[in-house]
Amino acid sequence: MITREYVVALINGDYAILEDENKEQISIARALLPMEINEGTRLLFENFQYTIISL
Repeated sequence: MITREYVVALINGDYAILEDENKEQISIARALLPMEINEGTRLLFENFQYTIISL
């Protein structure tokens, strides 16, 4: 099971750029993320789901 923490670095239309602790970035469709996210939101990726750690 993979568990990772991300920060929403940028929201760009239908996609969000997530950044991990190593400053590596990935682009994820916003439809796969919680609706309440904003830039700076911390997310936990676990069991193929993203959940909010802090807003």
